[in-house]
Amino acid sequence: MPLIFLNGSAMRGEPLNHLLDGAPFAGEAKTAPRYRFYSVGDRFPGLDPVADGGDSISGELFDIPMEVLRQRLLPAEPPELELGAIELEDGRSVLSMLLRRAPTSYPELIDITAIGSWKKYRQGAE
Repeated sequence: MPLIFLNGSAMRGEPLNHLLDGAPFAGEAKTAPRYRFYSVGDRFPGLDPVADGGDSISGELFDIPMEVLRQRLLPAEPPELELGAIELEDGRSVLSMLLRRAPTSYPELIDITAIGSWKKYRQGAE
């Protein structure tokens, strides 16, 4: 089963966590410092790999069965996101949802990279 880095509504305690169908939690993690992080219309977060000006973003790792990924998680993702591979702070590569190219075309993007966490951003926005 592949590890997937989640940083939004499918994390533990969040409303879409049930879509993981009990997939084992594999720990908290941070990305390598090569990503920008956005709120897309305050509906969900979007991770964007960049060559310059990135930071480490907090999230959670899950050991998710491919069937659950294919049948439950991916169909629930918004069209602005796509499955990709990212680098973690410790150098490992894992799956994650990324903003589709080109993210600058989305008018509702709010750069939340400096906050570095969807949960922290949402706590400050409420």
